[in-house]
Amino acid sequence: MDFNIKLVKKPDWEYIEEVRSECETFFKTHDFSENDTHSLVMIISELMENSIKYGDFSIPETMVDISVDIHNNKVLIEVLNPVTESDRHHLQKLDRTIQWIRGYQDPFEAFIEKLRHVSKKPLHDNESGLGLVRIAYEGKAVLDFFVDEENMLNVSAIIDISNL
Repeated sequence: MDFNIKLVKKPDWEYIEEVRSECETFFKTHDFSENDTHSLVMIISELMENSIKYGDFSIPETMVDISVDIHNNKVLIEVLNPVTESDRHHLQKLDRTIQWIRGYQDPFEAFIEKLRHVSKKPLHDNESGLGLVRIAYEGKAVLDFFVDEENMLNVSAIIDISNL
């Protein structure tokens, strides 16, 4: 089965539900189960939320690019957004988080550890850091990222749908 969908959206919270709906329809049209659809849509929305939070959208016409490619029982989800040199701290944190998640044999262990950490944070601290861990554990995805020569951050999740 080879299918793909590409979406380009404004970096605005109001478009997350639209993306969720479009992707849900896409997966259901291609005979994904309700559970698989839910997992894949969760991954897409978490990545889009992070893109909106951490991307550089100082130029008004800048968009978030979302692509989903399905090939040989693998789903590749990629979300792209611009970043600047001043985002180096965020990119280093992203790298540390992805490497930390990969350091666990089972993403469930990382999820539990992150929940413990979040439960000890003060209520006014609204950055939980659970999104990437949810993607790895609940979505059974392998995360990666790179920044290209045009300062576009590409965060990807690869899911083996035979394991969902």
